[in-house]
Amino acid sequence: MSEKTILKLQLPTDPLWVKNVVESNIEELLTDHAFCEQKAASNAITLIVQNPNLNDLVQEMALLVQEEMDHFKRVHDIILQRGFVLGRERKDNYVNELRKFIIIGGGREAQLIDRLLFSAMIEARSCERFKVLSENIDDTHLSEFYHELMVSEATHYAMFIRLAKKYAVEIDVDKRWAEFLKYEAQVIQNYGKSETIHG
Repeated sequence: MSEKTILKLQLPTDPLWVKNVVESNIEELLTDHAFCEQKAASNAITLIVQNPNLNDLVQEMALLVQEEMDHFKRVHDIILQRGFVLGRERKDNYVNELRKFIIIGGGREAQLIDRLLFSAMIEARSCERFKVLSENIDDTHLSEFYHELMVSEATHYAMFIRLAKKYAVEIDVDKRWAEFLKYEAQVIQNYGKSETIHG
């Protein structure tokens, strides 16, 4: 899978992030990852609460909540297997910076499409990070685990883009997505230095 063709991300993660940062603190990575999955489930629940009239969205988000919480449980299982303890929730500065790009106001359609594209962006970068982890981490179990999750995140990314295109009436989703990609490329330049999924 090529990030350039599938995910359209403009700035790839340096594989040295795994060797120089992640491998020295697997416990921190796993704690952060667990909370990323939990936040993804919370985001899907928020989309249901805000859009209960959109039947297809509600159905897809309900399934997504189950899948993300299953991932949370699986990461927690790995934490326990390795004799670690789930730490406190970590602040995700990357996601908080991405959130600033969401249109505030501007009507329900604009808010919905931006929320879906914001979600797609997080899934796309998570997918790319999982790919880098799976290919570079010196740990067979985690390599296989992150390869599996990479495929899953790519599916989620595609789903959010598809839903955005389904519910967009006035908004050019491709144009707005290009703007998100450009903004994300600026944001991600400041990351890749900590042992977190988006760090």
